[in-house]
Amino acid sequence: MSSSHIDVSAIDLAELAAWMDGQGLPGGPITGVAPVPGGTQNVMVRLERAGRPYILRRPPLHARRKSNEVLRREARVLAALRGTSVPAPALVAAQTAREPVFYLMEPVEGFNPSLGLPEPHASDPAIRHRMGLEAAAALAELGRVDPAVLPDFGRPEGFLERQVPRWLKELDSYGELDGYPGPDIPHLPETADWLARHLPKTFTPGIMHGDYHFANLMFACDGPRVAAIVDWEMCTIGDPLIDLGWLLATWPGNDGHVPGLPAPRELIAYYAALSERDMSSIVWYAVMACFKLGIVLEGSHARAYAGKAPKEIGDLLHATTLGLFERAREFMDGALD
Repeated sequence: MSSSHIDVSAIDLAELAAWMDGQGLPGGPITGVAPVPGGTQNVMVRLERAGRPYILRRPPLHARRKSNEVLRREARVLAALRGTSVPAPALVAAQTAREPVFYLMEPVEGFNPSLGLPEPHASDPAIRHRMGLEAAAALAELGRVDPAVLPDFGRPEGFLERQVPRWLKELDSYGELDGYPGPDIPHLPETADWLARHLPKTFTPGIMHGDYHFANLMFACDGPRVAAIVDWEMCTIGDPLIDLGWLLATWPGNDGHVPGLPAPRELIAYYAALSERDMSSIVWYAVMACFKLGIVLEGSHARAYAGKAPKEIGDLLHATTLGLFERAREFMDGALD
């Protein structure tokens, strides 16, 4: 949802103020209510009260089926990450006991590189190079958090074994959409077979972001530091190295936004220096990320055939899927060696 389409007048400010009073937050009129720039499937607005700025995150007025559950999970993750060294938005308070679920967080002082680079980043190649390493460092920090801070959050047992069957089943489900002729994706069978044959024998469970790429990072305005990892709706307890694979799978797409990022091997080495995780199967994680993301994006292609998504979006994402499976083939052929 574009921020320009968010009707902030639909937010009941009196009800919100009463709830904030109940949370012990500073009182007074709520002012400065405005949409937060950037696309999001949930509503995000900035507001102020008693001189303190907040970001409100809540479902759209016509909520999706899982909107409230997604926000409930996000709030729980942000609460668990308070007090850790993971750069994440600071949760202020959350309404999770009834619907609609919503929460308040502190604004992040930073920028999203997919929306353009400010100075000094735009002019300084050393800062841009370092941004890539800082993305790996923030991910390593998340991987060090004890997953026990999120009890009963995800199913780590058998997590890796479930991945290929889970996403092949998702792909099969697209056949239920009218008009979709089925996936025309070169390298699909051999990629699934390769993943099954090279499955890592063990892994150490940890907190996974689930959608870790540059568009879900905000960077500090004065340097390369990651100010916050955002959009936690895919978070679970699983294998954090899939997040690193996700970063590698999406890495080429960052060059248009942030020229001069480190090569994938440098990224991997930097992460490895900050992590105690076994990196011997990193190629598998990169291939797995291409496989999963490609199948997820193919869903929009299938929905476009059924008239449930714009054809141009479906075509674009199908092309991205083909690129991801080609990248998976390159990884299998030794592109990271």
